[in-house]
Amino acid sequence: MGLSERTPPTVDEYLAYPERFSNWGRWGDDDELGTLNHITDDVRRTAAALVREGRTISLARPVDTFAGPANPYPAHHFVAMEGSGGALDYFGMFIHGFTQTHIDALSHLGAHQHGREVYWNNKPFGPFRMPAGRRGTIEHWREGIVTRGVLYDIPRLRGTDWVEIGHPVHGWELVDAAAACGVEPRAGDAVVIRSGHGAYHAAHPDEPPGFGSPSGVHASCIEFLYETDASVLVWDWQDAPGDQQKIYDFLNSRNAPDVAAYMVSEFGYGHGNGAGMSKIDPAVLKEGNFDDIDRFLDKTLFQSPVPPDLKKRMIDEFEKIKAGF
Repeated sequence: MGLSERTPPTVDEYLAYPERFSNWGRWGDDDELGTLNHITDDVRRTAAALVREGRTISLARPVDTFAGPANPYPAHHFVAMEGSGGALDYFGMFIHGFTQTHIDALSHLGAHQHGREVYWNNKPFGPFRMPAGRRGTIEHWREGIVTRGVLYDIPRLRGTDWVEIGHPVHGWELVDAAAACGVEPRAGDAVVIRSGHGAYHAAHPDEPPGFGSPSGVHASCIEFLYETDASVLVWDWQDAPGDQQKIYDFLNSRNAPDVAAYMVSEFGYGHGNGAGMSKIDPAVLKEGNFDDIDRFLDKTLFQSPVPPDLKKRMIDEFEKIKAGF
């Protein structure tokens, strides 16, 4: 299954992705550029030759200084004027999340297939999970990224205003979008996938953006990015929620009765599935202090949702702190 068959990956195919679509070692053990290696001098010259009008267009969102469900750590921007002799700015930002436009370095996430203890190209974690030897950090891209950008406007392809919830963007739709515009994907392209973030939230004013995307990009797009030697992925909605990926149902798998024994014996975690816990040898439960549920719960700190009125007061106070009061 894949692009040619226009079908999403099966569970087994998805689990094989880290090996099938791996670039580890492709540009040497000491590589710091990753897929930016696809942007050669020829690619930059060809991209520059495409310029006709010379206008610049920003794809960045406005810097968000207001707290909200999608922006729990808003940006700070303070301006000092009186008595300063000039305009002086302080600016601070929590780079990652769903509101601030940013770029992820190669050390952003650990590699799942290696227990998340190494970064890109098998480079190890350092103290406090920081990249050892500053490997895979954003400073290695300080010369900038200049290449051809290709917009894959999926709502336009579908004739909708946004990518509907439950219908994420698939890899073969990127093929269709390129063909519809008469564009041939090239090595080094910056692939810009539009799902319709702005249009969706403009039409749903009572649904504030959350810490995630309502829909977005399906894992099947990885095959397209790999096969076309794309250099950069840009998106307004990130990867679609797991229930829309329909590849691996984590919650149901974790709550399966047969998983309880493994969770207790290997991880030391109590399990919320009564049917699963009842299958475990009482001696094993006693050894893990899970035999007396009342004693276990007595030492447990439960997290509950913040009441709406308290949440509003907390946000209001935080805004005062940000403003310097």
